[in-house]
Amino acid sequence: MNLARLLQLASPALPVGAYTYSQGFEWAVECGTVKDEATALVWIGDQLEWNLGRFEAPLLGRMMAAWSQGAGDLELDARYLASRETSELRAETLQMGYSLRRLLGELGELPADFMAQIAVPPAPTFAWVWSGVVTVWQIPRAEALTAWLWSWAENQVMAALKAVPLGQAAGQRILLEIGRRITDVVERAMVLDDDSYSNFAPSFAIACARHETQYSRLFRS
Repeated sequence: MNLARLLQLASPALPVGAYTYSQGFEWAVECGTVKDEATALVWIGDQLEWNLGRFEAPLLGRMMAAWSQGAGDLELDARYLASRETSELRAETLQMGYSLRRLLGELGELPADFMAQIAVPPAPTFAWVWSGVVTVWQIPRAEALTAWLWSWAENQVMAALKAVPLGQAAGQRILLEIGRRITDVVERAMVLDDDSYSNFAPSFAIACARHETQYSRLFRS
């Protein structure tokens, strides 16, 4: 049951709007940084290693640890929101957090006290709500982090298929390679100390900022 619930949370079919965002990938294509399968793999792999793996994943683990103590830590939620470097990235996590919270209310599967906690203003981030759900559902931390990173990678590959564009086989080759790396990224994220957190990825931040004024685009970020 836990695995099925985790797969549901990581599924592209989860109606929170993840497919509408590229997180700067579309600008990377526009400016020529990403132009084929090889460069798409470099972009996605670098983000996994230097951005998600060294900040987002360990912070998500911290959120899960806080939820396991009985309540979410709003300071961690605020820290995650502060790490969103552009208005589009900030809007993305708040919109998806709102959508997940609304969906959970419609499903009626979670305890009332948890639903009350995630109803506090301002709108919580997607990561904070998501980490709470997997904790309530007693999903092991390593498995949850793996699913989070896989869901992100799958969304990036779907953006590549549309924006580069790439063929379906190319997308699956990228996912195979990224999948090989995720285990090591998760293992490091689970033991990374707070002083070692870093989301320093200048090209990513620039791509996200430039996307906000991109003339023609498919995605919202």
